[in-house]
Amino acid sequence: MVALLAATAFNQTRSQEGSTKNPATSETMQTNQKKFGLVIHGGAGTIDRSRMTPEAEREYRAGLERALAAGYEILKRGGSSLDATEAAVRLLEDDPHFNAGKGAVFTSAGTNELDAAIMDGNTLKAGTVASLKHIRNPVSLARLVMEKSGHVMMDGEGAEVFAKENGVQLVDQKYFFTQERWDALQKIKEAEKSGGAGAKKFIITDQDRHGTVGAVALDRQGNLAAATSTGGTTNKRAGRIGDSPIIGGGTYANNATCAVSATGDGEYFIRATVAHDLSALMEYRGMKLQEAAQTVLDKVAKLGGSGGLIAIDAKGNMALPFNTSGMYRGHVDLDGKFVIEIYK
Repeated sequence: MVALLAATAFNQTRSQEGSTKNPATSETMQTNQKKFGLVIHGGAGTIDRSRMTPEAEREYRAGLERALAAGYEILKRGGSSLDATEAAVRLLEDDPHFNAGKGAVFTSAGTNELDAAIMDGNTLKAGTVASLKHIRNPVSLARLVMEKSGHVMMDGEGAEVFAKENGVQLVDQKYFFTQERWDALQKIKEAEKSGGAGAKKFIITDQDRHGTVGAVALDRQGNLAAATSTGGTTNKRAGRIGDSPIIGGGTYANNATCAVSATGDGEYFIRATVAHDLSALMEYRGMKLQEAAQTVLDKVAKLGGSGGLIAIDAKGNMALPFNTSGMYRGHVDLDGKFVIEIYK
């Protein structure tokens, strides 16, 4: 059903770049609270149109389309925003084109360490996981942590023991291997040997270095949710944890304001408490979603970081700002039309 919906949406409602009003520059007021919304991202960074082959672009778009279709089908049936965000992120975790799950980048030790988070805007409950090595879908384990552990965050071996206790099947590290990610690690290591940071900046693109996937949703009941998952950054030190599993950093949801999922230079998003700050600007200063989203992203830029975020508020307004050359992103507008974009 999901595949059929995706194919139908792709053939009949796919939007080209710039063919619809960009929610990053305009807010769409939702007058009917029975309506719902979904926004996803597959990471922000230096995405060079001239270096993207038509085949690769089709594959990225198709992956985003499948994730949108999975989440949208749940919302359309009256399902929860939590279910929708989890379903969308799971599909992106299973797609080797994106840096999460199957497509996770490698640490300096040549391993894969995955982080994820999910948050319920209705209850403010959240679950996060970090430094996972054997979990195929970290976002689903994050939800188990939220619903069954009594905790908010679990990491490493302890999180994986908890996963086994709850019937989650662990996978071998070989599952996460992709040649493209392995080659990116080797390029960075060679760059470090030959010229340090300057050479690395010249040889390695943002797409090689990092990435994240995420989803935010508003359901028919008026509940918001956010979910984020990542493999981190290529050549990161073992044990490094970014903003994705940090509640208030890269992930946040609150029915009173908005749901947020961020992507980019994680350390800066943590220091700027981006996701919670966006919500706080709306709650305490009365800012509209788009203004608050741009304000927190500007804060990241002033610290020296780059990236982007997706957000949806309690009225269905959407924001998708980024300060890089591209961000893999998509949303379903209030008329049910799928919009997929990559470049600025």
